[in-house]
Amino acid sequence: MIGLLFLLLAFLALPFKSKSRLAAENAVLRHQLVVLRRKVRGRVKLTNNDRWFFIQLYRWFPSILQILTIIQPETLVRWHRAGFRCYWRWKSRPQEGRPRIEADLRALIQRMSMENPLWGAPRIHGELLKLGFEVAQSSVARYMVKRRGPPDQGWRTFLRNHAPDIAVMDLFVVPTIGFDLLYAFVIVRLDRRDIVWINVTTNPTAEWIARQLTEAFPWDDAPRYLIRDRDRIFGTIVTRRLSAMGIRDKPTAPHSPWQNGFAERLIGSIRRECVDHFIVLGETHLRRILRAYARYYNDIRTHRSLDKDAPVSRRVQRTGSIKSYPILGGLHHYYVRV
Repeated sequence: MIGLLFLLLAFLALPFKSKSRLAAENAVLRHQLVVLRRKVRGRVKLTNNDRWFFIQLYRWFPSILQILTIIQPETLVRWHRAGFRCYWRWKSRPQEGRPRIEADLRALIQRMSMENPLWGAPRIHGELLKLGFEVAQSSVARYMVKRRGPPDQGWRTFLRNHAPDIAVMDLFVVPTIGFDLLYAFVIVRLDRRDIVWINVTTNPTAEWIARQLTEAFPWDDAPRYLIRDRDRIFGTIVTRRLSAMGIRDKPTAPHSPWQNGFAERLIGSIRRECVDHFIVLGETHLRRILRAYARYYNDIRTHRSLDKDAPVSRRVQRTGSIKSYPILGGLHHYYVRV
């Protein structure tokens, strides 16, 4: 009954409405029918075009709220206000101002801030001025990498600063053609991964190890720390010799070969790249092979941990024809430009 009354009142009010208002209300009613015909199941889904259509008509004819049935009037008003905010946000966007600096310079600022966590904007700005870049310090501060906590050097930097004062040593066994056992002794520095000393014996003793240490490190070139495992061969004589040379002895924990990982990795490389491909004839033969490999390892072989450089840094050659030289009878090769 109430619906019929509203319909009658709307019919009586038709002669008093303007033609444009009637056209707007008819357009709204037609579009609501179109939306309802698109409905498959569930609630009605409106597209952005539908919302834009209703909002535009609402801007021109607010009275269409009375004939909207598929949405609530408050929803249409909310859409209109959201559109108003988006419009003025777009209208108020910055048109001019200080131009952005080049992408390469922004990348350089981020790189400097990442590589130097202790540097602030003034220090990076001064470094850029010395490199010929004309940029404001405020721009440098804007494009620096933001950090949450205080600057930290990181474990990698900490270990690199201490690596030159650390060396490691270890023994490994190599069988001969007659099934005898030879013992190879290696010492390697952690800084450049270079093999400091390598030698072979058939009967390793504490006296022999102490003598190798003396020959490997001159008095002015000994490391501050020396890492070793807990083999009984590194007895009192070895520890006294280390103390006399000013080297602090650092044995690993029991059953923890990973604590001497650099030596274990070197021994693995020696086995995979050298002795596993030979039948050792004797002590002299093994000593010659290992010393040849040590020269190849230090002077030629590139390492991923050294950014693809050799422990004894190799210069880059860009001109000349390429020639190869065999190492260890052709097991490896050395390439140079001549």
